[in-house]
Amino acid sequence: MDVKLTELCPLAWRSSLEDVLLGTAGATIERRLLEETRAGHTYYPEPGQIFASLDNLAPESVRVVILGQDPYHGPGQATGKAFEVQRGHVLPPSLRNIREMLARDIGHLFAEHFNIGHWSKQGVLLLNTVLTVRAGEPESHQSFGWQSVTDQIIDVVARDVSPTVFLLWGRHAQKKEGLIRGPQNLILKAPHPSPLSAYRGFFECRHFSRANQWLTSQGVPEILWGSVE
Repeated sequence: MDVKLTELCPLAWRSSLEDVLLGTAGATIERRLLEETRAGHTYYPEPGQIFASLDNLAPESVRVVILGQDPYHGPGQATGKAFEVQRGHVLPPSLRNIREMLARDIGHLFAEHFNIGHWSKQGVLLLNTVLTVRAGEPESHQSFGWQSVTDQIIDVVARDVSPTVFLLWGRHAQKKEGLIRGPQNLILKAPHPSPLSAYRGFFECRHFSRANQWLTSQGVPEILWGSVE
C-alpha cells in the first residue's frame, strides 16, 4: 500500500507537521513502508491508525503527554496510541504496571482491559516516538526516520502557551527532555514501567496525582485518570 503521510495526519496537526511530512524525512518513511509491503512484511498499526494518538486532539488542547517507544508488534495489539492495547488482548506487562502505579496513586481498582486510550478525550497525548513496527520484530522501524516527525510533535506541543505535563518514563523518553522548554511545561521523570525497571521507583512516582496537582495550580482542569472506558 502506497502510504501518504499528509493524508493520514489529522487536519488539526497538518499545518504544523507538513514541512517534515512533505520533506526528506516523510518521503523516506513512505518509501520504507512501501518497501515493507512489497517485501511481504506486515507492520503495525494499520496505516489508518498511524496517527491515532493525534485524533480528536489539537496541539493547544494537549494537557499531558505520555511518551512510549514503538507500537506493540503482536497481531491486532497496536492501536496507534502509546501503551494502549486493543480490547480482547491480554494486558502487556508495561500496561499492567501502569495500572498498578495508578491504583496505588489514586486508590482505585481498574477493569481488566484498562483502556487508557480514552484519556485522549481529556487532552492526554499517548505518543510513541516511532509510529510503526514490523510484525514480531520490536524496534524494527527505528531507522525509518519517525523521530523527525515525533520530535516535531513534541516541539509543537511544548511551544504552545497552554500548561502541559510531560511524563517521561525511562531513558528513551527522557532523551526528549531537551525539546521541552518554558515555564508552561512541567517534566516528571521516572523509570520505565517495563518489568525490567519498574521496581526502581516507577510504582512510587505518583505521576498521575502530581500532574493533576500542577495542572490545577495553573488553572487547568485535572485529568480524570479513573475514566478508562
